[in-house]
Amino acid sequence: MKEKYIKSPLNYVGGKYKLLKEILPLFPNDINIFVDLFGGGFNVGVNAKADYIIYNDISSQVAELLDYIKCNNIEDILFEIDNYIKQYGLSKENKTGYLSFREDYNGGNRTPIKFYTLLCYAFNNQIRFNKNGYYNMPFGKDRSSFNLALRQKFIDFHSRINSINCIFLSSSFENFNFTELNNNDFVYCDPPYFNSVAAYNEQGGWTEIHEKKLLDILDELNKKGVRFALSNNLKYDNKFLEEWKNKYNVHYLNGNYSNCNYHKIDRSKDIEVLITNY
Repeated sequence: MKEKYIKSPLNYVGGKYKLLKEILPLFPNDINIFVDLFGGGFNVGVNAKADYIIYNDISSQVAELLDYIKCNNIEDILFEIDNYIKQYGLSKENKTGYLSFREDYNGGNRTPIKFYTLLCYAFNNQIRFNKNGYYNMPFGKDRSSFNLALRQKFIDFHSRINSINCIFLSSSFENFNFTELNNNDFVYCDPPYFNSVAAYNEQGGWTEIHEKKLLDILDELNKKGVRFALSNNLKYDNKFLEEWKNKYNVHYLNGNYSNCNYHKIDRSKDIEVLITNY
């Protein structure tokens, strides 16, 4: 029977939901602690099989939202969302209502569900804050809303997140405490892709320093016997990854390159990989 995966109600650039059927079978079967180091929308972690799951992401707003979803009744959360929609007249057409809602949120009255409802009506439901910490995505005219499909997705996600043993942390990957992990545990990394042009790389979001630091951390985990998997894409000119990956196992996820000579790969196309130390 085909595995059914739960999809996050959060829309993240580079989210791995569509690749779950290829990624998850490559994970170990015997995981005690699963660390989702760059948790994002939680598509991978919420579908992983492990005794205990630690979500981590540098975005405190997202970590707080996921924790709120886990700790609160679904009927109460839906009531909150519906109340904000009614209060501000939110719809696919009401730009004024959206901008008023966004201004209220940025003005300091920031609650997890207000944040989530704001995302539902933003352009492409994207998460983006400017350098001053203000949410600045424009209105998703004629496209974005808390529609019936998204409502059901939210309900299914709430059910799943409350059926697993998980916690939500917010720190930079450099500050994450790996000291208690051992060979029964597993670290999954889906970091920003170095040299890509995604929004998360604006204003120096993911630099050479970050890339090298992450690869060093993974080398240290390998020395300790901690299993890891790193998602990335070989289409980008990433000289650090090019050399580093040769120490480990590279799994091509799009099915077209499994038997190809590496040097003949067409780098104009997506070449998603999962790099593992096991």
